[in-house]
Amino acid sequence: MAVDTELPLWSARIARSLAAHSVTTVFQPIVDLKRKTVVGYEALSRFDEVNGVYLGPDQWFAAAIALDLTAELDAMTLTSAFRRRPDLPRNCFLSVNVDPTSLLDRRVLDIFFAQGHLGGIVIELTEHRAWDWTRLSPIVERLKQAGATFAMDDTGAGFAGLQQILELRPAILKLDRGLVDGVDHDEAKRALIEMLGIFASRTDAWILAEGIETPAEAQTLMELEVPLVQGYYFGRPGPAWISMDPVAVTELRQIPQGSRDTLHALVDPVTALSESDSLTPAFLGQNVPWSAVVDSDGRPLGLLSSEGAATGVLTGTLVANVTSTPSEVGQRIATSKTHEPYAPIIVVDNAGRYLGLLSLRRLIRALSSSSE
Repeated sequence: MAVDTELPLWSARIARSLAAHSVTTVFQPIVDLKRKTVVGYEALSRFDEVNGVYLGPDQWFAAAIALDLTAELDAMTLTSAFRRRPDLPRNCFLSVNVDPTSLLDRRVLDIFFAQGHLGGIVIELTEHRAWDWTRLSPIVERLKQAGATFAMDDTGAGFAGLQQILELRPAILKLDRGLVDGVDHDEAKRALIEMLGIFASRTDAWILAEGIETPAEAQTLMELEVPLVQGYYFGRPGPAWISMDPVAVTELRQIPQGSRDTLHALVDPVTALSESDSLTPAFLGQNVPWSAVVDSDGRPLGLLSSEGAATGVLTGTLVANVTSTPSEVGQRIATSKTHEPYAPIIVVDNAGRYLGLLSLRRLIRALSSSSE
């Protein structure tokens, strides 16, 4: 639904919503990934259906920006969110979304200061548009002095550029979902998240990765030592105050700790093909250049490349135990007479069962980091 072509309709919708205060607040848990516990909640707004059709909050706020009603809508959603603040679980923070320009509005500021001391409140500046720091700076300072902390939303996208981060000096840098999606098999995203982590640590900030939907993404972020996370994998937005998904708790507890000196943090969990499969059509469904082929017990037989899929001819490669160190694997490659150049290494568990692949690029990067 195009907002810009329906502004008269949106004007009426927002007016009705403001008059009836027809907004519901749901809360999504924010998790300490190391301790695997909920440490905060983000307040998210849900608006009433329009003629039986649900319209997302992004549509409502985009229309509010176009109609210059952002402060009014933010005031309504903040009032709704803060109703649940008195029973916020102990040692948890509450994160609320605000457009930067709304902080210049007296009505929005009055809502914040009516809360008394703002300890435990994280003001998450949304990324709909740029700000005028000259005007915003004194207000941010007042809110910080009152106990509030700030988060920069969607770092890596929108207006969350380096200049804004340096101006705001947020306590939390929220990684854009685009940086998190598929991070378990994207080396460039891993590198960028690591660099942002270094920047955050040197500016006394925390990294919060949002939008995690798979256990592989969660494990990769744990290996990258990202401290805070949220997403459907940990818990969907719901009534106050939902706990972390028990399935996620169980799965995360099974991830080995202190594994950064072994291959645990380097394995790419590429799905293997069974020797009983018709290899060519099976491989064509894989969006990867290599795939391992395993026997009925899950033990690797070799690699199948995209070029070799037509013939079904397997390529030999090194097989390494997941408890090996990158240095040990590098030494084996240097002395191997059978390893195919550029082919990944197959990684197995202690029983010899296939776990995933280790690319040479990732191995070289690990070796380079260990030598610094």
